[in-house]
Amino acid sequence: FAELHAAVAGLPVASSRVLPGIVLRRDFAAYCPADGDLRAVFVTEPLRPALSAPGVEFLVDSEGRYQASQLWIARRTETLMKHFQSNDIKLLLSSVKQEEVVIYYAKLYGVSVVECLSPEEMALISEITGVSPYEPFGDNTHRKIAESAVATFCQPLLLGSKRCVHIGFTSVCAFQPHCLILCGPVEGVNEQHAAALQGAFTMLQQLFKTVDQ
Repeated sequence: FAELHAAVAGLPVASSRVLPGIVLRRDFAAYCPADGDLRAVFVTEPLRPALSAPGVEFLVDSEGRYQASQLWIARRTETLMKHFQSNDIKLLLSSVKQEEVVIYYAKLYGVSVVECLSPEEMALISEITGVSPYEPFGDNTHRKIAESAVATFCQPLLLGSKRCVHIGFTSVCAFQPHCLILCGPVEGVNEQHAAALQGAFTMLQQLFKTVDQ
C-alpha cells in the first residue's frame, strides 16, 4: 500500500483519483520523451565504471594519467549507453544515484533515468514485470539485453508542487497495479484517509482469504 498511494496536501478531497500504473515520488534525472512502448532496465549499482576492483588501490601519479583515466571512464560509459540504444532501451531505473557522466550520455542517447528507488519500489517493479536487475559490466556489450521490461507509458506527473514519475508497466501476472492519489487540505487529513483505506484493504484481504479456505 505504501508504494501504491501518494498523498497531496493543499488540494480538495474531491481531487483524489486512481491512476493506472505506479507513481514514483521523485523527478527524472534525465527525461527523453518517447512514443509507444518503452523497453526498460533496472540497475542496483553505479554505471560509471570503476578504475579498480574493490579493495584494490588505484594510484594516479600524473595529470596525464588522470586525464587518461577520465577519458577511459567516459568512453566505457558511452559504450554502455550505445548498447542500450542499440537494444532499444529507453528507460533506466536505478536504486542508486548515478554519476553526472552517466546522466550526460543517457540524455545524449535518448535514455530517461530515474534514480534512488527504494528496495520496496524495486521489489514491486520486479514483481509486476518479472525482470531482475541488469548487470552492466558482467554483460557482453555485443549481446542482446534479455533482462528488460516493457512500459506502455512513462511521463512526468505534477502532484501539487512535487514533480513525480508516472509509469505503466506491462504486467506478467494477474496483478495490474494502480496508484491512489489522495488529496486533502492538510497532511493530517491525508494520513487519516490513508490509514482508513489501508485498514479497509486489509479487512477485504482477510475476508477473501477466509472465503478461499
